[in-house]
Amino acid sequence: MQEMDSGSSNGTNATSAAVDQPPDDVARYSLVVFGATGFTGQFVVEQIARTIDDERGLTWAVAGRDLCKLQTVLAKTSKVVDKDLSRLPTIIADVDINESLVDMCKRTNVLINCVGPYSLYGKSVVKACIAAGTHHIDISGEPAWLESIHLGQNDSAKQRGVYILESCGFDSIPADLGVVYTKKQFTAGDLNSIECFLTLHTGPDGGSANYGTWQSAIRGFAKQNTLKYIRKALYQPTLPHCPHRIANRSAVFYESDEGKWCVPFPGSDRAVVYRSEYLNWLNRKQRPVQFKPYFCVGGVVYLMLLMLVGLVFTLLTKFEWGIHLLETYPRLFSLGMFSHTGPTRKQMAGTSFTMKFVGSGYTSHLNDVAMQHTDTPTARIVTQITGPEPGYVATPIFVSQAAYVLLSEQDKMPQGGGVMTPGYAFANTSLIERLQRHGIKFSVAEK
Repeated sequence: MQEMDSGSSNGTNATSAAVDQPPDDVARYSLVVFGATGFTGQFVVEQIARTIDDERGLTWAVAGRDLCKLQTVLAKTSKVVDKDLSRLPTIIADVDINESLVDMCKRTNVLINCVGPYSLYGKSVVKACIAAGTHHIDISGEPAWLESIHLGQNDSAKQRGVYILESCGFDSIPADLGVVYTKKQFTAGDLNSIECFLTLHTGPDGGSANYGTWQSAIRGFAKQNTLKYIRKALYQPTLPHCPHRIANRSAVFYESDEGKWCVPFPGSDRAVVYRSEYLNWLNRKQRPVQFKPYFCVGGVVYLMLLMLVGLVFTLLTKFEWGIHLLETYPRLFSLGMFSHTGPTRKQMAGTSFTMKFVGSGYTSHLNDVAMQHTDTPTARIVTQITGPEPGYVATPIFVSQAAYVLLSEQDKMPQGGGVMTPGYAFANTSLIERLQRHGIKFSVAEK
């Protein structure tokens, strides 16, 4: 690993258990953004450049394979945020060179890992963080990878006192913290289930997403067949059976309250929330809440196009040749929704999201989580989260604020480290309040 450091070498106010210190002449930063030259990574760098001065005494650096590209990102970011970043430290590290990864991790307390697809490049970075005693935060939405890391690396992370915090982008902080928020706002009794409805709003320039997001989705779906084996080992003991099951919706349905057609949301939200609820039940003795997320579209034409893309996508990810086709022709197979160049800043500025959480619960509370309610869940609550464009505006907000909380509020997080979901790790921290101050709005719509 090669380091170009002309910035501050001040220490940080955060500490980590069992940390291997770098040499005395090399700085250890509060956080490093790895994959800073990637499409999403560039926007994470922008967000941190805007906000890190609001945090006390934090230092940071950017990391990637190519020094010239890192310097180009810093030059562009300087213009966007109107701040001189020319002296910001840069670290050279490559996912194919393990020594460079460990050396990079030894130079930071928290690593924000933006290098995806994680199923291809993520495991070696996690293992390097654990070896170096460095906390790791990702923005992955690949369920099989996420759960395999929990199964395979949780014990090692705990032994080192390292936090491996997964899914800290749009996948799946809004869904997971939306459930946390809804549970806290529901005061009638015990909450039983939550249905989540996601709607994307685009401006006159439309919306799109970048190839990196497309490739991560491909790789995530391609590993779906391994999930049943991972989960059989991961979820022991199993959650207790709930007598009042959440509604089974059809594959396509019209939701009159939303005035839109809905389909099951294909991302990682349901899997991440389930794991949070499992950890809360297992370690905090909390009653688990059932959760199902849906994606809403405004018209029949868009619904048919979405179903066509989904059908072809699901079929092709079952075969290596199909994966190759999807990765080679993203614009074709996504009907223009994904490309190597998009979205533009104008498109991002005109895009936003709304997540509505419809909760159903009981009018009484049972202290013993092993006991089941015999009455019907008749109480209702509706909350919502609104925010800017999810992939490249909201995600940098989510992951940067998660990193700041990890650096400053470990006393409010589950102790001892380990692999964790956002809803489990941040439930008792100020993360929701921080997000509120940065354009992610949580509110109660009906109670």
